[in-house]
Amino acid sequence: MAYLILGLVLFLGVHCISIVSPDGRDRLVARLGEGAYKGLYSVVSLVGLALIVWGYALSREAPVMLYAMPGGFRHLAALLMLPVFVLLLAAYLPGRIQRAAKHPMLLAVKLWALAHLLAQSVTGGSLADVLLFGGFLVWAVADRISLKRRAAAGRLRKVPALPAGKANDYIALVGGVAVYLAIVFWWHAAWFGVRPFGG
Repeated sequence: MAYLILGLVLFLGVHCISIVSPDGRDRLVARLGEGAYKGLYSVVSLVGLALIVWGYALSREAPVMLYAMPGGFRHLAALLMLPVFVLLLAAYLPGRIQRAAKHPMLLAVKLWALAHLLAQSVTGGSLADVLLFGGFLVWAVADRISLKRRAAAGRLRKVPALPAGKANDYIALVGGVAVYLAIVFWWHAAWFGVRPFGG
């Protein structure tokens, strides 16, 4: 569990810089330089992500069970997951989906985290599940609130994205649904040993 917690602290910690201090990123860039800041940010994020994956895998060997959801919640979770990959693609493909969602990446993270907290009718909800998915859910909510404040203060940075176009929504929709189907029917079982629809 310690590796999972350390990974979450590192990964979510670097992603909380602007939440904790709206000008924190700019101060670090001024002190370290743009390249050094991005390099350090990337390394800490990757180390954190690796520790999260490793720590979560270790926690499944001796889980500390906290709760179990009714079987039907698995289907609700699958429904919540359907727009997640569409939103992830829409974050970088400006169009109507991106405008409607406002912050599609954060909405995707919230839906992903909530879906996985509800999906525990398959394996049961463990302390590791609450730490992992609950941690990301809390971070996404906090970042969304922070973004509103930063927008009001004129401190939002532009996120790199492809040029806007009418085709972007179709690409996000078709691509997102394709990724969803691939994960549900093949990749999730291969990578994580859990079939979302059982079997």
